[in-house]
Amino acid sequence: MGLNFLAIDPIAFELFGWPVRWYGIIIGLAILVGYILFTREASRKGIDSDTSFDLLFWTVIFGLVGARIYYVIFSSNSYLSDPLSIFRVWEGGMAIYGGVIGGAITIYVLCQRYKLSVINVFDIAIPALFAGQLIGRWGNFMNQEAHGGSVSKAFLENLALPNFIIEQMNINGTYYHPTFLYEFLWNLVGLIALLLLRPRKDFFKRGELVAFYMIWYGIGRFWIEGLRTDSLYIGPLRVSQILSLILVVIGISLVLWIRLKGKDRVPYYTDDRSTVVRNEGE
Repeated sequence: MGLNFLAIDPIAFELFGWPVRWYGIIIGLAILVGYILFTREASRKGIDSDTSFDLLFWTVIFGLVGARIYYVIFSSNSYLSDPLSIFRVWEGGMAIYGGVIGGAITIYVLCQRYKLSVINVFDIAIPALFAGQLIGRWGNFMNQEAHGGSVSKAFLENLALPNFIIEQMNINGTYYHPTFLYEFLWNLVGLIALLLLRPRKDFFKRGELVAFYMIWYGIGRFWIEGLRTDSLYIGPLRVSQILSLILVVIGISLVLWIRLKGKDRVPYYTDDRSTVVRNEGE
């Protein structure tokens, strides 16, 4: 007979009278793991630690801003009666696609400043992005948000899930699809595959790590988004499904362009630190 669990309190503890939420702790952990993955690969590619820190710091800042702006834009009606709630980010309301867009723009701008190859820095950042997303989904779990439609408890038990996950998916007496877990596992498989394949010198060409992310994440998110109950819409269309399809198309197109344009088929994994990072007229 399984143990019964109560829903997890979203507040982990209080510090000087201020509540510290699990959501914030988990996002902090996601940033830390992303930082480690990014700086290690950036160092191997010849980017010094100060530049790596600047790249990641500002990318995280504007990625979070982009995630919030994106969410607010597509759910503006929710904020009309209380505009100040826009700034209460600890209550939830971040959209990963907004974060990706904000982060990508930031990387592009900083690469111009530091005269770095944009596509190489994007490639370096992809494992950190995967890790940040898969860890960050546990913040949604703690907040009991970003879940799917209702299911039976038996359905969740048949998935062989731990009781603490099953009971956290019990919201006001109704059980829901743990879509956070589906996306966590999907991104985890993608990250593991990427880290295993990346060192093979002839497998990925420059720019194909970005393409891999676009295709992999786009496919998974399109399916998972169809299960969710909190999707942002443009008319009858789910915004994230539209963007997922766009990502997949761009990713496939990028692979074809790289493979067919022979002179730019530069292997991603190379020990030549003098040329792989510097801007070469991009």
